[in-house]
Amino acid sequence: MKYDFETVHKRFHTGSGKWREMLKYGVKESDDVIPFSVADMEFVTPPEIVEALKHELDTSIMGYENPTPEYLSAVCNWMKSRRNWDASPEWILPSAGVVDAFFEAVKTFTHEGDGVMLMTPVYHPMYMAVNFTGRKLVSNPLINTGTRYEIDFADMERKASDSNTKMLILCSPHNPVGRVWTRDELTRIGEICLRNDVLVVSDEIHFDLIMPGHVHTVFASISEPFAQNCLVMTAPSKTFNIAGLQTSNIFIPNSKLREKFLASLKLSNPNPKCNVLGYAASKAAYESCGEWLDECLSVIDANRRTITDFMARELPAMKVHDLEGTYLLWLDLRGLGLDYRELERVNREEARLFFDEGYIFGEQGECFERWNLACPTRYIHEALARMKECYRRHMK
Repeated sequence: MKYDFETVHKRFHTGSGKWREMLKYGVKESDDVIPFSVADMEFVTPPEIVEALKHELDTSIMGYENPTPEYLSAVCNWMKSRRNWDASPEWILPSAGVVDAFFEAVKTFTHEGDGVMLMTPVYHPMYMAVNFTGRKLVSNPLINTGTRYEIDFADMERKASDSNTKMLILCSPHNPVGRVWTRDELTRIGEICLRNDVLVVSDEIHFDLIMPGHVHTVFASISEPFAQNCLVMTAPSKTFNIAGLQTSNIFIPNSKLREKFLASLKLSNPNPKCNVLGYAASKAAYESCGEWLDECLSVIDANRRTITDFMARELPAMKVHDLEGTYLLWLDLRGLGLDYRELERVNREEARLFFDEGYIFGEQGECFERWNLACPTRYIHEALARMKECYRRHMK
């Protein structure tokens, strides 16, 4: 490989919560143990981004900056080349992060007491965006078919038809279950929402992290009516591991929705913008890091196959859900027969495995684990060895 996907920088004293968490459970800084939890990568930053940041520091003043035409063009060119979506620069509004943006969307386009639909289990800050703002959670539970989840469209239609349901926050690709929704599935979602006047807020932050054999479709690209009834939230942060630079791109093709969202942003910041270094890093990523991403995806896919093959051979009672997109593998560990709190204890204290616990994604996630695969493969092998030794002691 051209790029380095073997080096790991330990982040115990950098403000990284997932590394700090391990110290509570007896992991020493000298131990060769890494966390598999929070969704940032344990890969070094792409060198093209590092060089772009060095250049920016050497040649620029770190003052206030808004996105330049060159930056916006780089973003739109990436969307066209990678996602086959003809997006317009004028649709883009800045946000420090996608979470910030869907919180803002809930506050902008719904009122207290309005229903906001989530396809559960789902990324936990989405629950917060509903509950913390006084909205009503409308749960559309996904159907677990064994190693894959399907959408309950009848339930979605029924709940969307309630006049109090105003918004769907769509997680696409879906975190944590790893689905890449097909064009047909997205079309059915869009049609239901149009029929029932439900606004779609499509969180597509993982849209570049697609496994072989699957294709991500940007929701707004399907039809003009869908584009006029949605916000598409993207960022280079997951793709290139630069979340700390706080730069996201929110696409709103509908000018009235865009003006309303911008007006809402201006209530807290009269000139919304992102991190000046974030613009430089994101532009470099979209212009120069396509090859790095391709290699990165090959490592993630190798890690996926390593786990799937191991589980089938050594721990067949543990079910590995098909990973179609994201670098977050969804594991069904109910076969151990442990309570979900005991499962958490066993993993952390005995096996020294630090996943994101499935229960944080909703009750359907109890006794599941979300495993971050964006790390060198040697750590996957080591974790599987510890898992085998520990789980066989507890198997009922």
